Amino acid sequence: MLQIAINGQLHRFQERLTILDALRFVKIEIPTLCYDERMKPLGGCRLCIVKANGSPHPVIACSTQISDGMVIETHTHEIEQLRRSLLQLLAHRYPADFVREFPDKEFHRLIRAYGLEEECTGKTSPELIDESNPYIRVDMSQCIYCYRCVRICEEMQGQFVWKIWNRGDAVRILPDSETNLRESSCVSCGACVDTCPTGALEDKSVLSLGAASNWTRTTCAYCGTGCEMNVGTREGQIVVIRPVQDAPVSRGHLCSKGRYAFDFVHAQDRVTHPMIRVNGSWQPASWDEAISFAAGALGRIVARHGSASVGVLGSARATNEENYLAQKFARTVLETNNVDCCARVCHAPTAAAMKLMLGAGAATNSFDDIERARTILICGANPTENHPILGARIKQAALNGTRLIVIDPRKIELTRYAALHLQLRPGMNIPLLNAIACAILEEDIQDEEFLNERVSQFQEFRHFIQEWTPERAALLCGVEARKIREAAHIYAREKPAMCIHGLGVTEHIQGTEGVMCLVNLALLTGNIGKPGTGINPLRGQNNVQGAAHMGCDPGTLTGSIPIKEGSDLFATVWQRPIPTQQGLNLLEMMDAAEEGHFKALWAIGYDIFLTNADAHATRRALSRLELVIVQDMFMNETAKEFGSIFLPAASSFEKTGTFMNAERRIQRVRKAIEPVGGSRPDWEIICDLARAMGKGDLFSFRSPEEIWNEIRSVWKAGAGINYERMEYGGLQWPCPAEDHPGTQILHKTTFSTGTQAALRLVDYKVPEESADDEYPFILNTGRTLYQFNAGTMTARTPNSLLCGGDFLDISTQDAQRLELFESELVRVRSRYGEAVLPIRITDSVAPGELFASFHTPHVFLNFLTGPHRDKFVDTPEYKLTAVRIERYSGL
Repeated sequence: MLQIAINGQLHRFQERLTILDALRFVKIEIPTLCYDERMKPLGGCRLCIVKANGSPHPVIACSTQISDGMVIETHTHEIEQLRRSLLQLLAHRYPADFVREFPDKEFHRLIRAYGLEEECTGKTSPELIDESNPYIRVDMSQCIYCYRCVRICEEMQGQFVWKIWNRGDAVRILPDSETNLRESSCVSCGACVDTCPTGALEDKSVLSLGAASNWTRTTCAYCGTGCEMNVGTREGQIVVIRPVQDAPVSRGHLCSKGRYAFDFVHAQDRVTHPMIRVNGSWQPASWDEAISFAAGALGRIVARHGSASVGVLGSARATNEENYLAQKFARTVLETNNVDCCARVCHAPTAAAMKLMLGAGAATNSFDDIERARTILICGANPTENHPILGARIKQAALNGTRLIVIDPRKIELTRYAALHLQLRPGMNIPLLNAIACAILEEDIQDEEFLNERVSQFQEFRHFIQEWTPERAALLCGVEARKIREAAHIYAREKPAMCIHGLGVTEHIQGTEGVMCLVNLALLTGNIGKPGTGINPLRGQNNVQGAAHMGCDPGTLTGSIPIKEGSDLFATVWQRPIPTQQGLNLLEMMDAAEEGHFKALWAIGYDIFLTNADAHATRRALSRLELVIVQDMFMNETAKEFGSIFLPAASSFEKTGTFMNAERRIQRVRKAIEPVGGSRPDWEIICDLARAMGKGDLFSFRSPEEIWNEIRSVWKAGAGINYERMEYGGLQWPCPAEDHPGTQILHKTTFSTGTQAALRLVDYKVPEESADDEYPFILNTGRTLYQFNAGTMTARTPNSLLCGGDFLDISTQDAQRLELFESELVRVRSRYGEAVLPIRITDSVAPGELFASFHTPHVFLNFLTGPHRDKFVDTPEYKLTAVRIERYSGL
């Protein structure tokens, strides 16, 4: 510990603190303008000067480290006069109007504090205003050249948008396009706005709606990263969202969706009152009428066809508490295990593979291990577009020396920073991953100590894998054997090595086995159970991890406990027997509906018609149902064509509860505004319907916290996570007791299945889809940066101005051969259907391959995808469809 004197008072501090750190620790404020704790200190503005050790020259507090015995004075007359002089230099060209209009800006507060309002004599220059970005207004009349925008874009986002042009009096800060923000490489994350101390960069929503009068800390409702944010409201409306500085996941950062895409809450087409379809048309109804209608219809169908004929779908957009109630409703009110959620069509293969091999179907490590890893293997994931905050952290790690291996059919942004890009053919994950394993053993670079202590069936695996030489795999996957061996060497030798994977692994007919192959690599090299290692799936939606973990799965109860194993405990807590008949998953429900055996479906926050693969089969199945209850914010495609009852749900901004992110972290969701119109939180709707069906005693909850406490009583691994402990930053399970700190890394000494994990022998199966003369292209599908899944939320925000409808990526070579031009509409046909969308000519896809997004209903891309499914969990094959391209004539 170091002892220093500050303004005559002795204090003790840890080493390696700066003077500014020490001052803030003892709550002594000094002015700063170029400082932001998310960036490296610059010391450019010099306002944080202090007197140290009696020296006649002041020192800069933000970049000077404390030393033992240091004597610091912070507000001497001389220091204050120097600060005032520095501020005068900045004030003389600054417009006074902005100081009065936005008094809470950092710079404006200092201007007033030092009595410099009259010094502000600058004028606004129209040529310095840029309105091109739908969210951000640029007015460089207010720029004081602190360079915070430049630095945060480099050091946090890694985008390098803002550039310093010229020198001296001619210096200017402009985007890299040298024109406007819209034409630059800006990704609209808003970090530059967040750090700007003056308003040179400002959110347009604040300018149009006014500054926020209330703030609420909550968790983002988009991807599974789990970023925390402060929601600013004014007169019951959201006006701005800012990042939470001390959030453990997002670390004071947000992406364009989390920060800006909130206008859907007040969208004109939001449905805010219940509706019942009568004689083919929707009619408004009261809540009592809608609940009574739904209860009566469900009761009649169960009485006539049995409990096996009905099912419930939980929602990745709903809270943990609400998904818990959804599966409890299915099992206690409807008395069926027919309950599922959208994890079925994305990461069910991950959960199955990791549960089978390691004993827990969730990420082994934390996001903080990104900065601890020496190597990061990214397989079938595109983090900078689909999980932008994690993508930015990975990008920064690469810029600081971490070695990236990217396995992807496309050239994604992170391939620019990668030591190695293995650009395999779609559907060839198994041959490639097996070949990496083979190369590890050929070069004898496996972790023998780890294998001896913690891995079984190694000799069987060695015998099997020796046939998967890099040369054999190269012929199938199109990646040079030399590169496969190089990847093996980096992953096995440059440790710790972390594996991050996404839907490019799971949404295949061998999705579960693809994840098994990744686990094999981690076990072979000892890259598991340690900091900077592990198998870490990037979950697609905000609470898809939680939805499945809460029991929205036909085979498991809350905590991913098999029904047979957990039925006694749950029956005791619920005071109802647990159904024993095997339940149907989502795809099995569709099959049974088409066959006429399944009659009613309650879909909560899930547009299954638009998002399921093989939309023709989904349409046939849904059309045969007698009852479809849709619970959502908008009249989605499922509701439009098949809905019987529409129950309007509240958004995450309008309720409380918890979400579970991809690293097993459970975080608070807090109500920032009242529910719009007559919409209600999902948990209230479920409880109302249970009461209407005579089971109100099981659903007598008065708050989400009461629901959560029941969850803790049936889920031992979450028993220690109460609402109070989740107040700031949340906790990661397992956390079995209230004095337990939570678990950052799983499998440190043992696996949930025992002391050893078994390697799996995974052979390659030829894909059901392949290119031929009639269908010469292979189509891959996925999300984009600015739109999210079915576009239910983002398509109702200005994000649509940044990226409108869906598009089809085609290589330059193929476009030239087919004489197609940029943005031309084409008809894409598969063996199952067709879609029309514009092309985008790019070198990110290889010749013979295509990539399309799937966000817009008018394109309805899933009329192209087929019926093929993973044999373990029924996850559809979204990533590989044989297609052809035709010119579109408009007919």
